[in-house]
This record gives sequence, structure tokens and C-alpha cells, in this order.
Amino acid sequence: MKALRLMDWRSDPLLQDVDVPRPGAGEVLVQVGGAGACHSDLHLMHEFEPGQLPWSPPFTLGHENAGWVHTLGRGATGFEPGQPVAVVGAWGCGRCTRCLAGLETSCERPDLAPVPGGGGGLGLDGGMAEYLLVPSTRHLVPLPDGLDPVAAAPLTDAGLTPYHAVRRSLGKLTPGSTALVIGAGGLGHLGVQVLRTLTSARVVAVDPRAEARLLATRAGADAVLEPGADAVAQVRELTHGVGADVVLDFVGSDDTLQLAAQSVRGLGDLTVIGLAGGNLAFSFFALPYEVSLQTTYWGNRAELVEVLHLAARGLLGVHLSRFTLDEAPAAYEQLARGEVLGRAVVVPRTAYHP
Repeated sequence: MKALRLMDWRSDPLLQDVDVPRPGAGEVLVQVGGAGACHSDLHLMHEFEPGQLPWSPPFTLGHENAGWVHTLGRGATGFEPGQPVAVVGAWGCGRCTRCLAGLETSCERPDLAPVPGGGGGLGLDGGMAEYLLVPSTRHLVPLPDGLDPVAAAPLTDAGLTPYHAVRRSLGKLTPGSTALVIGAGGLGHLGVQVLRTLTSARVVAVDPRAEARLLATRAGADAVLEPGADAVAQVRELTHGVGADVVLDFVGSDDTLQLAAQSVRGLGDLTVIGLAGGNLAFSFFALPYEVSLQTTYWGNRAELVEVLHLAARGLLGVHLSRFTLDEAPAAYEQLARGEVLGRAVVVPRTAYHP
């Protein structure tokens, strides 16, 4: 089968022919219907050095995956061949307290996981291939009726991550509150939809690209702004001088963190989601009083089930561009140039084939 593989740090991935995996005890072979191209993959390709992560290439890219159950290994139960599924991205040890609660992104014994702190497309072979080997049925979620693998794949990260972040701040997203979304790209345009679906907060989105601001408007943003010298003043004007109750920074650069810090309201939440590597000086007087500064990482299995059901009901939808597996390298090239609006999804298969 064909697979898009990262062979070494600081290199571009290569399309290669590899053997189709054979599932062992408890494992499941998934025929991939969709694999999202995530901006964090670009960090893997070009920014990490040997030893920075507890795992290393070579491995097949693709940590946003959905498809159909193809073959069940001995002892794997609860699913049938041909059943459409989404793949939970984080693969923990399955034994610690957090994993047993379904919180595998916070696995407390990563040394017992298939790879420490990773999963399919993150140290182990991912979904940019015709087939994906999943180590346990606990990493699979059945797709609701009406949701196909292409639409479901990016929801496993680009939908789940903002959903998890918004849920952490629901107590502050009351009627009359304001949420500021910085970056209306692959995750941000879904963050706007999550806010619109789960809360009654006013939603303000900031993005330098006119097409992304238009996408945010279509996703339900009440106001869209360009970043720049006037952005903080505009946020203050929209909030009657008090600032945003919740700020979700889907970029995480020095500039966006400064915008976030200057726009958040006292007692508010500032959540850093993006991986641009920016820094924010933090001290007692760095932020308004009692602001919570936090990061967030992915989401859990139960939240993914909720995200998929919201999408099946038409309450969440990914603006996506489709690429064939042969076009996967081009998808990442376009992503690196900022030419992808929403999410790029690689489609190895369009239907289940026994």
C-alpha cells in the first residue's frame, strides 16, 4: 500500500510503498477514508531535533483519521467489518487512572503506552495511508448516521480540540459574555461554531486573512477584526471597555499572545491552543486580576463522541479541501504557504472495500 512517511527530522515526507499491516491480538485494521493534514505536522517535519520527543521517525503521518473497520485481530470485539469509525488520536497506556477515565491525553504512565505521549501519526504509523493499524478498540468511535469518514476525520482533532477548550470555560461563557477567537483557520473556524452551538456568548474573531474572516462570519462570529495596532481598542469597544471573558488563541505566537493578554477581562480565561511557540511574560501584574492562563491539549474520547453527534446534526461542519493520497505532499506544501482555508483532508478511499 502507499503511505506518506516522515523518514527523519527536518525533512519533507515521502510517499512510499509499504506492507499492509496485519492486526494482532486486540488490534484493528482500519481502511482509511479520510486523514486530516494538521499544521502541527509541519512542526514535526521542520522544527524538531533528535531527542526532543520520546519517539522519532520513521513513521506514517496523519493523526486525524476516520474510515471503516476492515479486519479485527483475535479478541477484538464490539465492531464489525465495514463499520464506519473515527479514530481517537491519543494512545495512552490504557491502565492508569486517567486512561481508565478516558483521558488518554493525560496518561500518567506513558512508559507503558505504545509510544510515550504519542499515537497514530505521532511516533507510530498514522492514517496518511490506505490502511491504519489501531492497537485497541477503545481507540475507535462509531460514526453516527449521516456522517462520512471524510467529514469526520478532521473533527478528531480540529473539532475536538476547540470543543475541549470551550468546555473548560463554559462557566464564564454566560449570556452577555464575549469570547475572542484569535486565528480563524483549521481549528479556529470550528471554535467559532462550537461557541455558537454551546453558548450564548458574543463571538469576536481575529485573523489577518480576509477569506478567513469571511469564513468566521459564515461560521457564526458576531464580529471579525484584523490584527494590528487597533485590534485591542476594537475588542474593548465591542465589550464596552471591559474586554473578553474568554480568549482562545489558536495561533500562539508572540503577537497573538500579546493581543490575548491585552484583550482579556479580569476573572477571565486566556487559553493558549496554537503551537507557534510564542512566549508571554507572566507575573502578578502581567494580566488583569484573577485571569486564568492555561494551555489545552486535544480532548477525550467522550468529548469526541459529542463532537461527532453535533456534526451529524449539522451543528458543526468543517470547511475542507480534498486531496488524494498521491496529492498528500502538495496538501502540506499548501498548508505551509497558508493557502489552505479550513482543513485539508487526504482521501485514500471513497468507499469501503472488503
